[in-house]
Amino acid sequence: MYLSVKKEQIIEGLQKAASIIPSKAGAAYLRSIWLQAVKKDGRDTLTIMSTDVNIEFTGNYPCTVKEEGTAGVNGRAFVELLRRLPGGDITLRLDEESHILSVEQGRRSYKLPTVDPVWFQPLPAFPEEGAVLWSGDFFQDIIDRVAFCISDDDSAEGLACLYAKAGDSGKVDVCGLNGHQFAMVRFINDELAALLPENGLLIQKKYVNELRKWLSNDEVMLNISERRFHIRTGSGNETLSIPRSANFSYPDHQSFLARLEAGTSQLDVDRRETLNALDRLLIFNNDSDRCTYFRFSPQEVELSAQGQETGSATEHLEGNFKGDLELIAFPTRSLMDILGHFQSASLHYTFTGSEGPCGITGSEDTEYTVILMPMKIAESSYYTED
Repeated sequence: MYLSVKKEQIIEGLQKAASIIPSKAGAAYLRSIWLQAVKKDGRDTLTIMSTDVNIEFTGNYPCTVKEEGTAGVNGRAFVELLRRLPGGDITLRLDEESHILSVEQGRRSYKLPTVDPVWFQPLPAFPEEGAVLWSGDFFQDIIDRVAFCISDDDSAEGLACLYAKAGDSGKVDVCGLNGHQFAMVRFINDELAALLPENGLLIQKKYVNELRKWLSNDEVMLNISERRFHIRTGSGNETLSIPRSANFSYPDHQSFLARLEAGTSQLDVDRRETLNALDRLLIFNNDSDRCTYFRFSPQEVELSAQGQETGSATEHLEGNFKGDLELIAFPTRSLMDILGHFQSASLHYTFTGSEGPCGITGSEDTEYTVILMPMKIAESSYYTED
């Protein structure tokens, strides 16, 4: 292998490749970034590949190939070296006998050991048939709006996954659930709805986080195979592949939404004023008293908090309340986190009871719903999560 390439054209791809390399993997080929120089169809290409067995990354970048070949190098060391070099042309040359990769730039020269090429296994190409073009920034926004509700416990199986399910008329529901909170974004995309499996798509949160870091504002191509979820940049240069959790099941999220239809009390209140009030009331929470109480009257809502060691606080917000609910309590930090994912100036709350699920929506947050379970109010004025 012998090629020259500009640092500016590959450094971002190298950093993406290095981000998925396991830091303590025993196998050298998993700690490696694989470089493949190819001349094909009149184009010279440097292909960069990495995997941790589960996540697979492939990037193709223009270069000048003098000799084709493949080399595997310690991924983190190689990327750190190139990251610290100045911009401009870099020459990569593999000595087949010594298995040493030379990295040269001007009067600078470095030598890196390579992995035995017998370990090299080409990563599968992006499946073209049936692929769907989608907006990268819209995908980012959906992940941001539901990922905070996904359980961090890998043993929770389906609850530790992002869930996407197609409905009628091209509707797609993307959901996150952790047992106490539920978030769903609904949108219409006929092509994506047709692509999704009948029982839905499940992707574990740890892979969703990697996907989120990889996405940009550019368009992307999506596809789904039997075992994997594939995404490629619109330019076709970079591909990421992550596992599907096909063996997990997911609760019927429609039943959560149906429970809100039985809501007997409604509240409309300013989102920003509520957030600011909760931020101040949080000062009066502690490990034993983690909630804010909402006490309702037709034209306002009273927010209060108390703690044995911190004292008590009360604030009044203008609002429009209808119903017979008198008092409800929510975990302060959780509610603040939820409100931070909305854009609407005013939010609408649907209450099903003092201990039943509460739905939150906003007119400017089209088809976005979050459901939060309240805290159980005990006679002793101490609060435990139901």
